[in-house]
Amino acid sequence: MRQAVRFLLRMKGLASALLLGLSSMACAQEFSGLARLDVAASSVRDSRGGLEVELVLSQVVPWRVFLLDDPRRLVLDFREVDWRGADAGLIEGERARDLRAGALRPGWSRLVLDLSAPLVVDEAGMSVDDTDGRARLRVRLTRADAGAFAAAAGAPHDPDWDFGLRGDPAGEVAPPPEEDLVIVIDPGHGGIDPGARHGGVEEADLMLDLGLELARAVQRMEGVTPYLTRDADVFVPLQERLTLARAVGADLFISLHADALEGLQATGASVYTLAEEAVAEATRRMAERHGRADIVAGLDLSGQDDAVATVLMDLARLETGPAGRRFAAELVAALEARGAPLTRRPRREALLAVLTSADFPAVLLEVGFLSNDIDRERLSSAAGRRPIVEGIVLAIDRWAIAQEALAPLKRR
Repeated sequence: MRQAVRFLLRMKGLASALLLGLSSMACAQEFSGLARLDVAASSVRDSRGGLEVELVLSQVVPWRVFLLDDPRRLVLDFREVDWRGADAGLIEGERARDLRAGALRPGWSRLVLDLSAPLVVDEAGMSVDDTDGRARLRVRLTRADAGAFAAAAGAPHDPDWDFGLRGDPAGEVAPPPEEDLVIVIDPGHGGIDPGARHGGVEEADLMLDLGLELARAVQRMEGVTPYLTRDADVFVPLQERLTLARAVGADLFISLHADALEGLQATGASVYTLAEEAVAEATRRMAERHGRADIVAGLDLSGQDDAVATVLMDLARLETGPAGRRFAAELVAALEARGAPLTRRPRREALLAVLTSADFPAVLLEVGFLSNDIDRERLSSAAGRRPIVEGIVLAIDRWAIAQEALAPLKRR
């Protein structure tokens, strides 16, 4: 077997677990754009010193591997792989607990292994067979303590790779008319993250259907422009959903989700806003996770410390926090008016990642429970989802009127 592509990373001490496989073979082989996993020839198995991952692909593709913490995961990114048949059945042993794989972005895919113990990447490499062009990726992990794992974990920064990922999901977005109300619709989950599953139904699929239906309905409203954080079965990180909303100048952010509670027969919709007691924590997380040019729309805080960012986010929330709670109240009333089932306590608060932005009001709508047979059947059809769509549109209309009336009173 000819060694066409070989990248090795040996972990020493607290070195970062990063390997970027942008193949030098690209010039010698035209990619079809899709590699297929040979499930029968692939495996994830415990070894004497840790864990060994072996993936056999139909052709060489660019790839990288890294670790993430809390929970502990091994992540493999590719451009791109057909993962059909890849599931936890590949795992032999106890050091890997679960496996999931799927689309990351258009043209990009990801495999994630949940680890039951701290392991770091000791060696990783891809080779190619001269006879059939198949690629074999091997990743060897060795045992480590929690501190070493935490130090090695983290998504790598590579300008070439990051540019490719960043360029795919949203594409060129046309700006809305200057006076339009901008509503960002966020269908939860997607791609490698299917969300709740029950009875053969996946949350990500239903929320995409609902999001597309809602976007079409909002598009028909005068003076309102909708944007979707995703319009296909692709993975978009939670914080990037907020970044996309900020980029289009969101006036309101609506995240769509469903739930599943095994053994319980909960039913109906609930509307979440950011809990008051969670505001300080949300501000801290935003300051940590976002670049200084991506915290509050229209302000570049590059070079400023967390104290400045915190003050500005707190000031922004003096308007966006109450506005979000007003929309949540309108949404509960409108859903009830349109006949959409609600939980016994439909207004709730929590610290949820998609609610943490300071510069636009945000709500998360749990539309029902896939674990409930009636909810699941209702949410699986356009007719069943119609009262939810109508309720959201009615709430946007009422909220917009109220916001306009309050505009002269806003803090300047």
